[in-house]
Amino acid sequence: MCSSAHFPSLALLVLTFQVKPLFPCGGAECDFLQACTQSTHSLSFAVDFVDCGRGSGLRFESRDPADFRIEADGTVVAARTLQLSDRKGRSLEIKAKDVKSQEQWLVHVNFTQPKQVRNHVPEILFPRHSVVVKGDGSVNRVKRDWVIPPVNVLENSRKQFPEELVKIQSDKDKSNSLRYSVTGPGADQNPTGLFIIDAISGILSVTKPLDREHIPNFHLRAHAVDVNGNQMENPIDIIINVIDMNDNRPEFTHQIWNGTVDEGAKPGTFVMTVTSQDKDDPNTANGMLRYKILSQTPESPSSNMFTINNKTGKIITVAAGLDREKVPQYTLIIQATDMEGNPMYGLSNTATAVIRLLDVNDNTPEFTRETFHGEVPENRVNVIVTNLTVTDKDEPGTPAWNAVYRIISGDPTGRFSIPTDPVTNEGLVTVVKPIDYEMNRSFMLTVVADNEVPLASGIHRTRQSTSTVSIRVIDVNESPNFDPNPKQVKLEEGLPQWSMLTSFTAHDPDRYMQQTIRYSKLFDPANWLEIDPNNGRISTIAVLDRESPYVKNNLYNATFMASDNGVPPASGTGTLQINLLDINDNAPRVFPQEAEVCERPEPNTINITAVDGDLNPNAGPYAFELPNRPSDIRRNWTLTRISGDHAQLSLKISYLETGIYELPISITDSGNLPMSNTTYLRIKVCQCDHHGDCVDMERIMAAGLGTGAIIAILICIIILLVLVLMFVMWMKRRDKERQAKQLLIDPEDDVRDNILKYDEEGGGEEDQDYDLSQLQQPDTLEPDLIKPVGIRRLDERPMHSEPNYPIRSAAPHPGDIGEFIHEGLKAADTDPTAPPYDSLLVFDYEGSSSTAGSLSSLHSSSSGGDQDYDYLNDWGPRFRKLADMYGGNDD
Repeated sequence: MCSSAHFPSLALLVLTFQVKPLFPCGGAECDFLQACTQSTHSLSFAVDFVDCGRGSGLRFESRDPADFRIEADGTVVAARTLQLSDRKGRSLEIKAKDVKSQEQWLVHVNFTQPKQVRNHVPEILFPRHSVVVKGDGSVNRVKRDWVIPPVNVLENSRKQFPEELVKIQSDKDKSNSLRYSVTGPGADQNPTGLFIIDAISGILSVTKPLDREHIPNFHLRAHAVDVNGNQMENPIDIIINVIDMNDNRPEFTHQIWNGTVDEGAKPGTFVMTVTSQDKDDPNTANGMLRYKILSQTPESPSSNMFTINNKTGKIITVAAGLDREKVPQYTLIIQATDMEGNPMYGLSNTATAVIRLLDVNDNTPEFTRETFHGEVPENRVNVIVTNLTVTDKDEPGTPAWNAVYRIISGDPTGRFSIPTDPVTNEGLVTVVKPIDYEMNRSFMLTVVADNEVPLASGIHRTRQSTSTVSIRVIDVNESPNFDPNPKQVKLEEGLPQWSMLTSFTAHDPDRYMQQTIRYSKLFDPANWLEIDPNNGRISTIAVLDRESPYVKNNLYNATFMASDNGVPPASGTGTLQINLLDINDNAPRVFPQEAEVCERPEPNTINITAVDGDLNPNAGPYAFELPNRPSDIRRNWTLTRISGDHAQLSLKISYLETGIYELPISITDSGNLPMSNTTYLRIKVCQCDHHGDCVDMERIMAAGLGTGAIIAILICIIILLVLVLMFVMWMKRRDKERQAKQLLIDPEDDVRDNILKYDEEGGGEEDQDYDLSQLQQPDTLEPDLIKPVGIRRLDERPMHSEPNYPIRSAAPHPGDIGEFIHEGLKAADTDPTAPPYDSLLVFDYEGSSSTAGSLSSLHSSSSGGDQDYDYLNDWGPRFRKLADMYGGNDD
């Protein structure tokens, strides 16, 4: 009998099974077991069958499929809403069949109203102990093996809480008063308070709904103690499993899935795989997902171009006819449903799959015209003759769209190429080799257009993939050509003036133009040649010399130009190379031309060499000889030939006076008609040190700086020192002038924070109407000691003689400053060079040792302390500082 304590408290249907076996099995009858179950929303129960080892080979079948459906695992599900009154007196017949042996069994299910039974809580007992008496008389307790089944709790339960789950009992509570408790996660550990236990009765309850997706199971430990806290039983483990409910929808990994497939793909081609997850138990139907395509957009060429594996989510093509040029993209709505795809009980979710068709080369490029025309001037390269245009239905910018042009006929010498414009995909017919109008006046090219990748299987090139290009060559005036170029001529040097050398002519490649060629000289570095402008004959205008610096490696190069009279004129150049053969036209000479020897030479020899501008055999070996006159030459010197080009000059005497000697030496070459020459060897005789080097002053001066150079250096140094001295004096004078212009202030009376010295004063409105007589000097000035002082504008030069201005006396005499200022004002008013009234006036320096002293001493109380200075406040803002200093109190 199944207890109803584990199921929701709704109206229950009790199903009893009456077994009617049809066939025996191995001598024993196979039987269905009596079972009972109940359901909430739909009637469902599992039929347990003693299969006698047949495994999963059984298949179940309902004889009333309109009301009941049987799953593969034997679960019976109500196919529609049923009332017990509809089934009263009627049984459900279920047939079981062995697939291999074809055996069949039949069972009848009767429906009755369940009885109201009291809610029964399962009990869990602590393991009992048995007593074992040993041979020595001792007693040992042995715990029996005890398997405690787990407690199953349905998640998201809507029952009244706390909900009783199980009762924990001990066989010792009959003789002792026990207290029960549980520990572990969910009890006294996080999350605490989910499970509570009645300490007296031992009933374990859950306090709130559980969530399997958060915690799938709990491991608690139950304890039993007496009232004193002594442990009466060993703790036992209680496993609480949270039973899953279908409370989570499937969630796709991505809401939008992107996939690609080649256009024209065959049916069965893989596209992509979509996946989703369900937080419910994957081992139950709650977490078993099934996929399905709800819609396809667009539905062209059919509405079922793709299919999806309902278990794996793998999307493949199912129909032919994918054409990117017609439908570049498909959008599929994919649905994932749990409960193994049951649309009635399963929860669903959707996602979008976007499938983009990849372009393949299934369209050939086609020319827009059958014939293209172009023209090009002759002898021009890298010139675009014409543009070839094609159309291609494949995706632009892909290798299946990019065109490749090939010339298959009409250009045997490879004078044209057709690169592709990467932007427009046009073919640019380009000249890569010069074209001669006189050889080819036109070309007719046959061009074929392909793609960068081969055509797809089954696609062939069309007639429009081939076109013709007609090219006309334009004749232009070409330059005359010298042939050969360069032209080489070999002759002996020394050819006299106006001698005929050769004819250097050019021909005009323009055979269809009647033109005249004229010649001119373009480059003749030695100016030896001239050319006849009509016939190109070259003659000499000077003697040719092989030893000229313009001749390199016996070759002399001259450039000539040939010009025609075409429109526009054209010209060409040619080079004439003259190979000059050597003749004996240069006499030998001595080298070096200067030498040194000591007064007492040790050794007393000089080595000399003969130099000749000619080549062998017109050069060495040479003959060296000293002249007979003057006689002292042979008496003092000896010349000995060492080799064909070298000789040694020796001093016969043991001492020769210091000086410079010119020694003539005669040298003769070995040419046909030999040439002789007498050259002078300049010999310096000097005093020498123990190393044999000259040490006399003349050698030092020759080797180092001369006297004139030394004197020039000394003069420059003196001038530099004078300039530095003048600059220093000028700086000192400038400092003195600057100091003379400044007002001398006694350092003891310098009060910089109170009175500031200004170089200039202004004649503004505030400088008017002052009673100057009030400016009293403590010490009076005598009038006879006052001298005039000039007042002048700094920005204007006086044009007339200056009037006499009063000059303050240097002697410390008492006086009135007001009189002095009035005199200066009168002189300024009568001065024709004075500036306007409101212009800036600059007063001259008052001089040193003034009886008035420094203005910085106004703070002194040595004199004038009894005067009233309050009237200074009426003089304007410029005198308020003085009024504050002297007109205030004693502080």
